[in-house]
Amino acid sequence: MKYILLSLLMAVLSCKSSTNSVRPDTILRESKGDGSNTEIPAMNVEGIMEYLASDELAGRHTGSPEMTLAADYIEHIFKENNVAPYFSTYKDTLTNFKPVAYNIVGYVEGNTPQLKNEFVVIGAHYDHIGIVEDVNGDIIANGANDNASGCTAVIELAKHFGNTGTNKRSLLFVLFSAEEKGLLGSVHLAKKLKGKINLYTMVNFEMIGVPMSTPHRAYLTGFESSNMARKINQYSGKDLIGFLPQAKEYNLFKRSDNYPFYLEFKVPAQTISTFDFTNYNYYHHADDEVEFMDYKHMSSLIEDMIPVIEKITNTATKEITLNE
Repeated sequence: MKYILLSLLMAVLSCKSSTNSVRPDTILRESKGDGSNTEIPAMNVEGIMEYLASDELAGRHTGSPEMTLAADYIEHIFKENNVAPYFSTYKDTLTNFKPVAYNIVGYVEGNTPQLKNEFVVIGAHYDHIGIVEDVNGDIIANGANDNASGCTAVIELAKHFGNTGTNKRSLLFVLFSAEEKGLLGSVHLAKKLKGKINLYTMVNFEMIGVPMSTPHRAYLTGFESSNMARKINQYSGKDLIGFLPQAKEYNLFKRSDNYPFYLEFKVPAQTISTFDFTNYNYYHHADDEVEFMDYKHMSSLIEDMIPVIEKITNTATKEITLNE
């Protein structure tokens, strides 16, 4: 969801309190899950968000040393929660970007011979734009909503399935780099996986840090391209996903990391978001900070997605399909 949004948002300038630098080992003691239930405490969400959106990571610009710190942090959580590397290492080096940049690709193998060769990709981008125009003395675009929030959803879902192993289909948990450079991380991985895996569907998370101002909890880009929204609502037992007209108007379906997977595999590949063009003013802005995030909303949405992902991975047939 890039570029088009910048011209649509009016930035509201305000003084922000500085974000404390938080070390990954401090967070891990709070964010490691034991798989005993599906509750996602808000403190877990807060811990991940405070590190990924900290000043220490300097806005997570692709190819920067700070992005390597972020990658190491995510890798550590995956290791601690039984999420294996899909390739020889978690870090998958991009072939379409210089200097060196990585996607992080974690793997939870399906638990049945009948379905484990079918894959579901759960993704979000972990890069942001780094240093920006000074706003009241702050030049770091911390990228809390964009997209530490989506990363947190992927990390928490990876922790759950890594510790429970309730998925019959195999799961890839991917944190993409270079999304802000033109979806380069997802373009790289979709091309790399093409012809090597049987991809059922791809679910992407983008900007879920604040609630929507509509009756629905979230919306799905490319709403009319498949029956995914209807199936998510059915699987969750809630009116979770709705249609946002602006998402269609500005073709957000093509503006996040779901799109390269749709192009390469021609399967349902869509993005879940709660940014509705009215509820957040700090897109690509120095004030995109954790202090404006709603952790209760985030943890509740992630919790609601657990049974959804379980059903996606466990149905006997591929129930999510493209519309004609």
